[in-house]
Amino acid sequence: MTEDLNRKNELKKMELCDSCASIQRNWRKAPGHPELVQGDNRQEKRGNHFATVTKYRCDRCGTRWEYENDKPNLHAGWSVVGR
Repeated sequence: MTEDLNRKNELKKMELCDSCASIQRNWRKAPGHPELVQGDNRQEKRGNHFATVTKYRCDRCGTRWEYENDKPNLHAGWSVVGR
């Protein structure tokens, strides 16, 4: 529980560039921005299917993102994972 709270507080302190701040989070098919550099991807089990999670890093502000492509879940999509 305190680990989640610490992570939320850390993310609140982060300052995102204007491009990162404009990314719609937790919505599948929302666009990223041109300065995101794609990294590794992985498969994660979601019930009886798999979702693809791809890592990204912003070249401008250094924010690390993950994009979850889980077709049955409209609320997958972009999430900030740190610096």
